[in-house]
Amino acid sequence: MLDNALKLVNELVAHNYKAYIVGGFVRDYLLGIDSQDVDIATNATPKEIKEVFEDSFLPTEDYGSVIVKKYGIRFEITTFRKEFSYKNHRKPVEIQYIDDLYQDLLRRDFTVNSICIDENGEIIDFLGGRDDLNRKLIRSIGDANEKFREDALRILRAIRFATVLDFQLDTEVVQAIRDCRHLLSSISYQRKKEELDKIFASGYAKKGIELLLEFHLDKNLELEHLSDVLNTNSLVGIWSVLDVDNIYPFSNNEKEMMKDIRDVLKLNNLDPMALYHYGLYVNSVAAEMKGMDKKKVTESYNSLVIHSRGDLDISSEEIMKALDREPGEYLSDIYETIEREVLYRRIPNHKQQLLSYIEKNFASNL
Repeated sequence: MLDNALKLVNELVAHNYKAYIVGGFVRDYLLGIDSQDVDIATNATPKEIKEVFEDSFLPTEDYGSVIVKKYGIRFEITTFRKEFSYKNHRKPVEIQYIDDLYQDLLRRDFTVNSICIDENGEIIDFLGGRDDLNRKLIRSIGDANEKFREDALRILRAIRFATVLDFQLDTEVVQAIRDCRHLLSSISYQRKKEELDKIFASGYAKKGIELLLEFHLDKNLELEHLSDVLNTNSLVGIWSVLDVDNIYPFSNNEKEMMKDIRDVLKLNNLDPMALYHYGLYVNSVAAEMKGMDKKKVTESYNSLVIHSRGDLDISSEEIMKALDREPGEYLSDIYETIEREVLYRRIPNHKQQLLSYIEKNFASNL
């Protein structure tokens, strides 16, 4: 990955521009973490970048970024800039392209994200980011309070980096979070969810949740049930407990999954009917949240006689023929009954036994 990123940097340098790999990729590279997120900073303007890379495109030209896809990788190339005032504690009102890497780095959020790699693969560290990596510390570039008032999403980014990297927060950052947490209400739910997803999906999610609670951000984020999240590494499981489907943006599939998890939390996750109707994944998430052995849930699911209606050794046509009936709602009642009887092993899943049971129990009722 680094070699491919350096190729782009050197291509810009060959056109007489300054260019550096910067940000999360460098941070992760120094920590030995694989990263697919490559940002390049340059003094070339977006128009000039596009002249160098003909297959590039501009998703946010106003902010000086150009996307280049090469070697199967998505690179974001951004022009050195200064930013002047921010709208709604999120976006700069005005930017100015500049020719100075150091000044460009000063506008960024945390020192660990300010380390650069030049065209020769050499590390450039103007702001002490490498020392903070070694100290496992999230420290603001400049005044933390000012940084959070410029862009309140940086509050969640601070929590995210401390969580995902298992770092500590600098004391100034801690105080600034306390002072500025009310500004989170100005951030869209979509952007807040993107950061929360990364916190909750982390291997250190418990630490992230504890930090959010420590700073009382659950109130500012409208996550009233955050303290109820226990024993789960499942992202959808955490959101299920939080029960904010009507506030934060989710797909219909996600909403259905979360509803199923909340429903199955009330059930015995080793029960054949619960396993059959809700499936292995939903029951496993619920079982983990209740401190149950997920291996037992898997074993119970695998031992089910049937896993879907299609596994029953009988068809609708055979049922209708046995009862001499036309199609109707009665078929659903019959299927629900024989599914239950087969799952609890009260009747075997064999055609003749199923037909005998249906004729005995349903013929006189139709």
